[in-house]
Amino acid sequence: MIALLLRAGKFKILATTAILVLLTALLDWAVGRNVSLAALYIVPMMLGAVVLGPAPIAFLAVVCSYLRSLFDTSGSSAELILRFVFAVAAYFVSGLFVSGWVRNHELVRNHLVRMQIEQNLRREAEEQLKVMAESSPAAILTIDGDGSVLAANAAANSLFMIPAGETVQGRKIRHYLPVLADALRAEITPAGLRTAAQCQGTRENGEVFLAHMWFSLYDTAQGHRLAAIVVDSSEEMRAREEEGLRQLLTGNRIMATALSHEVRNFCGVLERLCESLSRSHNLAQDHDFQAIVNLIEGLEAMASLKLQTKSHAVLEPVALKEVLDNLRIVIEADWREIGGKVKWCLPAEIPQVLAEPHGLLQAFLNLVQNSHRAVQLEDLRLLTVTVARELKKVIVRFEDSGPGIPAPETLFQPFQTGASGSGLGLYVSRSIVRSYGGDLKFEPRPTGCTFAVELEAV
Repeated sequence: MIALLLRAGKFKILATTAILVLLTALLDWAVGRNVSLAALYIVPMMLGAVVLGPAPIAFLAVVCSYLRSLFDTSGSSAELILRFVFAVAAYFVSGLFVSGWVRNHELVRNHLVRMQIEQNLRREAEEQLKVMAESSPAAILTIDGDGSVLAANAAANSLFMIPAGETVQGRKIRHYLPVLADALRAEITPAGLRTAAQCQGTRENGEVFLAHMWFSLYDTAQGHRLAAIVVDSSEEMRAREEEGLRQLLTGNRIMATALSHEVRNFCGVLERLCESLSRSHNLAQDHDFQAIVNLIEGLEAMASLKLQTKSHAVLEPVALKEVLDNLRIVIEADWREIGGKVKWCLPAEIPQVLAEPHGLLQAFLNLVQNSHRAVQLEDLRLLTVTVARELKKVIVRFEDSGPGIPAPETLFQPFQTGASGSGLGLYVSRSIVRSYGGDLKFEPRPTGCTFAVELEAV
């Protein structure tokens, strides 16, 4: 009923109220003073209160009381005044009652509308989450405090190799991921617990896999709950280990050929010394001297490997920007820890280079680590990385704010004395870069230290 009145509009309701007041007054005049029609004024009062506020309702109550007093039965002045006051109070209270009723009706209706909207939004969100969970390639699980799986998506059944037609729901998670079962016994703060873990998991057929998971613990009225996202990282681990082994073998080959080249240089010097001694002291027929010559020749034969100018591996165009982005991810956290900064001066377009991405990243990383150690005791701890195109070469420069190099002529010699490591870092890095047809050079500066990596542009 109230909804129908409100849909009629405020103007129509007020017009109807005025007409009813006039009709009631006319009827009251027609019947005369012998009969009181005071109760009939409540009808227009209640109708008008549907759209009026407290002040207009009070005014309408005064008007109705005044009209009622004009045609009311006779009485003393005090009695008439008392009747007028009581009439105003009665009409005003009845109007406020209707106004409050309408306001409460509006509040209830708006509340119901908001609830309906929230339910629709919640239902839509639940449907979206359900679709996202079911279509996700990662396993998504919800586990109760006893370690039983409450809900799981299709990827979870596939990850644990649950037989067709069955589900992991209702099974104990300890059989598949013991770490999650142990996590349920952890103490939970009011904010909950969110973390990541990597562990071994077991499939339904007993197969072991590497699981990488992100999970959170939270409390409910029914106890602890755990929500987890699990992915199988076995392929990534195999690829990482295979790539690591390949890089190790490549590094060993480069190191072996580089050292063989140095040994051959020493053998060449020793051969010339032996020839000089043989001529000056007539030692050609001396058996001991000849044994020394044979040892030198044998050592030279053992070191017959020669460092190639390029790697035997098939080199492909490498996106230098991606290599530098990976370097940025690896090094910037270490520089922030020491209060330093890495400044990247990169052009808008960085050309591709001929190299191998993992080996090139290792060479860059070795240069950055040297700079990181060099600036430890400096007030200014800055590393500037620049990329420039020069003819058919791409030059990547690493310039730090360290104390500089006191003896740059010995930089690339293997097994340097006084080095923080094995003394092979720069030697191997230059060998790696040279295997790509490039070079690693030291560029003197008034302050700091600068290394330039030259690579062939594609």
